[in-house]
Formats: sequence, structure tokens, C-alpha cells
Amino acid sequence: MSSRKPTASASALRRASWSISSTHRRGARPSQKITSGFLTKLSSSLLSYPAFPQALPCLRALLEGSAVTRLNQPAQPAQPTQPAPAVRSVLAALMLAIFLGALDQTIVAVSMPAISAQFHDVNLLAWVISGYMVAMTVAVPIYGKLGDLYGRRPMMLIGMGVFTLASLFCGMAQSMEQLVLARILQGIGAGGMISVSQAIIGDIIPPRERGRYQGYFSSMYAVASVAGPVLGGYMTEYLSWRWVFLINLPLGAGAWYVAHRTLVGLPVPQRKPIIDYLGTVLMIIGLTALLLGITEIGQGHHWRDEQVLGLLACALVALTAFVWHERRAREPLLPMHLFANRSAVLCWCTIFFTSFQAISLTVLMPLRYQTVTGSGADSAALHLLPLAMGLPMGAYFAGRMTSVTGRYKPMILTGACLSPLAILGMAYSAPQAVALTAVFMLLCGIAAGMQFPTSLVGTQNSVEQRDIGVATSTTNLFRSLGGAVGVACMSALLLALLQDSSFAHLASGALGAEGSSGNVLLDGLNAAPGPAQDALRGELAVTFRHLLMVSAAVSLLGLAAAIAMPNRVLRGREDKAK
Repeated sequence: MSSRKPTASASALRRASWSISSTHRRGARPSQKITSGFLTKLSSSLLSYPAFPQALPCLRALLEGSAVTRLNQPAQPAQPTQPAPAVRSVLAALMLAIFLGALDQTIVAVSMPAISAQFHDVNLLAWVISGYMVAMTVAVPIYGKLGDLYGRRPMMLIGMGVFTLASLFCGMAQSMEQLVLARILQGIGAGGMISVSQAIIGDIIPPRERGRYQGYFSSMYAVASVAGPVLGGYMTEYLSWRWVFLINLPLGAGAWYVAHRTLVGLPVPQRKPIIDYLGTVLMIIGLTALLLGITEIGQGHHWRDEQVLGLLACALVALTAFVWHERRAREPLLPMHLFANRSAVLCWCTIFFTSFQAISLTVLMPLRYQTVTGSGADSAALHLLPLAMGLPMGAYFAGRMTSVTGRYKPMILTGACLSPLAILGMAYSAPQAVALTAVFMLLCGIAAGMQFPTSLVGTQNSVEQRDIGVATSTTNLFRSLGGAVGVACMSALLLALLQDSSFAHLASGALGAEGSSGNVLLDGLNAAPGPAQDALRGELAVTFRHLLMVSAAVSLLGLAAAIAMPNRVLRGREDKAK
């Protein structure tokens, strides 16, 4: 009997090996061939842009590498006959999804005056951006939990499909109401793409390497930050604002196809899905009411207005009921025990304040250049290049250092220290001093880039493997929430600072004038006589300086969270920490 066992085992092993390799030959090579051709064309077009090679060393290395590294099979794969996905192919699909979701956070801002001028509606103008961000913020945790229950691949494909279809609706909108509704639908799709993409990295990449891969994702945020304002400005100037949305159609279709072909072999949950319907409804109501109230304040309403107080009260009641329900739910949408994890909570605080700064600066800095220097939309967008190029530089450096040292706190703390100093430098640099301002904007981008990926790595490292999906989606929730709150608060502060100034009288008359663009600041300047414009530009320069000083003060809260963060070692890198 003992002499036959090795033979039987060897025979079974050969049969299993032949089965897996034949499945690999049938299923893996076509997707790799298609993906390789697609990525070669994509990389050649992106890398031809003069500033992009510095921002994308990691992407070039991935696309030029000759070897294809395959992921290890999960310990208990749900489909053992499927091949494990290739790292490069999966990463390409995820980076495309991140790029699309991030692109639409910045590409629309410079086209807002043209949109308002066509529809002659300024009342809903702010919702073109706010509606997208609110919907994305609410969708992030829901997609995260659904990915845990039904698998990441179907949720990714659904998110991409919804986003692409909504982009078509945005481009075909015939009224401001239709555009806002389409943007909300677009935000729902983007929330899925961003949340599920980063959860997949948590599934397939070991903790010691996640910093490097999250650095790749931050490169996509940087490319989107560069391409968004530039593309939006030039399309609005020379084509039409509708192309700001229609450009997503070929990109979205290509991303969906690549994801469909490459996201195979991912773990599929075996347990029966249990959906927390009541928790989902309460979270949607609570977060939506909270963000609507914040947005109303950002549009100039006083926080004691009836409408604002009603929204904030609704948010308080709904979120309180949500917390009470989640403590008792069998399969909670957002497990409350995660908020007892000190490291995770401090990482969420850090990423909240980092996003607060980054997104609000991306929206407000083009406005500063347009109003103070008189630049056009396309020229103002180009001034964001240093800020955007700093993001991948900081992310790449922080990701590599985190992998080498085995610790994530030093990189987060360094970025948190640099951020307020860089923002203060921008505040005291005249917009006309392009070179000096660019240096401080570059440093601000580096500071944010050092905190984004490492905060996510720290969160994933501090929770159990079964909580990776929901912890990642919660991280993205705080990132989206920070951006939405940042834009609303900075916009509200800008309006408050201008409330009692001489500029307010000109702006109020300009809004109703023929040919109004919907931009209060630009219309106010255009309404002023020639000699008075210089005085108003000086007044706006002082106002934006005060805004940036407040932004620097807020960033100190992120620094406090980074200081209080435990200096833990990444799992699997204990040897590097000794």
C-alpha cells in the first residue's frame, strides 16, 4: 500500500497541473494579448506629454517590463480551475478606473461658466460638482460592502458601466436639471470604481508591497489632476463643454473591456449574502442630508437658515439611528468595531484633512488665477501642473520608503508637516510670481502624495483580512467626504469674506446681467469699469490669501492626527523594523 501512494499522488498532481495549465492556455493569453496592445497605445500617448514622464516612472516600468508576475492563488479559491490574474493586467484595469473617477472631479470646474451661460441658470450650477461628489461619497461604502458579499469583479463592472452611461447622459443634457441628475448617476458609478479598485489591491497584494502599488494609484490621481483642468479648459475654449463628458465614452468603454478580460481569478465569497437594507437606507439619508447641508452653506446660505438646519437635523437623526442599528445588525454595512481601532481612525482623520486641502485647492486655485491675473480658463488650468505633478512624486517616494522600512507613520508625518508650510508659502506668494508659486504648489502636491497611499496602507494593515473591503471603502468614504467638505467650507468662507466688501455690490448686479457666466467673481470684475478692476483684483488677492491661511490652519489638524498615530510595523516586514 505504501508503495502505491506516491504514484497515486504524483498522478493526481500531474492531472491537476495539466488542468490548470490548459485552463491558463485557453483563458489567460488572449486577455494578456489584448491588454498589452491596448496599454501600449495608451502609454505611448500619455508619455508623449512633456511633463508626464516625471509623474509616471512606475507606469512606464510596468508597461516596459518583459516578465509577467502572477499572483499567488488564494488559500481557498472559489474557482480553482480559473487562472490567477496577472499583476500588470489587473493593475492596468484598476488604474484606468481610478483615472476616470478622479478625472471627473477636476475636468468640469473650468467649464462651469460656459455651462451656466448656455442654460441661463446659476441656481443649480454648484450642483454640477457637488452632486457628483455627494453621490460618489454615499456610494463608496455601499460598493465596498457589496464587493465583500458578491465579489469585486461584478461590482467593478457595474460601476464602470453606470459611469460611462451617465457620461453620455451628461453630454446630451438639455437643461441644468438633466445635467445635475446625470452627474449624480455618474458619481454613483465613480464611487464603485474607486472603492472596489483599492479593495482589490488589498485582496491580492501582501501588506509589505501595498505602499508601492498604492503609489501607482496616486499617479493616476495626479494624471487626472493634470489632464482634467487642461482638457476641460481647452475643450470648453475650442470645442464645447459637452466634450468634457463625452470624452469619457471611449475611455469608459475601453476600461470596461480591459476589466472584463483581466479581472478573472479573483476570490468569490462562498457565504450567503446578507444585505443590511435598513442600514443602507439610513446611511444614504444621513450622508446625503449632511452633504446637502454643507453644500448649502458653501453656496452662501447661513447655517441658521431653516433649510440648512433641517438638513443638518435630518443628518444627525439618520446617522444616530444608523450607528444604533449597525451595533445590532447581523451583517452590518459599516462594522462599528472598526472605530475602536485607533490606528485606522487616525489614518481616516489624516486622509480626511489631506483630501480637504487637495480637492479644495484644485477647485479654488484656478479661480484665483482667473480673477487676480485675468488669465483664461485654459491658462489657469495649466497653473495646476506643479500641484498635480507633486502628487505622484510624493506617492512614489512614500510607497517605496514604506516598503523598504516596513513603517508607514514616518511618511505620513513628513507629509503632514510639509503641508501647512507649503500652503502658507502659496498664501504669501503673489499669483503673478509664477515660478515661486509653482515651487510651493509642487511641495503641497508632494505632501498630499506622501499621505494618501500610506494612510490607506496603514488602514489595511491595522484591520483583519476579513475587514479589508469595508475598511478600504471607509477610507475612501473619508477621502471623498473630506473633498466635499473642503470645497463647501472654502466656498462658504470665500463668500463670507466678500460679503461686506465693495466687491459684493458689483457681483450682485452682475448676476442678473445679460451674458452672465454664473461665476460671481468673474462677472463682478467684468461689471466694473476699467480703472476699478485693478482695485478689485487687489481685494481678491487679499481674500484668497486669507483663504489659504485658513486652509493651512486646518491642515494642522491632520498633523495632530499623524503625531498621535501609533508607529506600527507592516505585517511581513518585522525584519526591516528591527
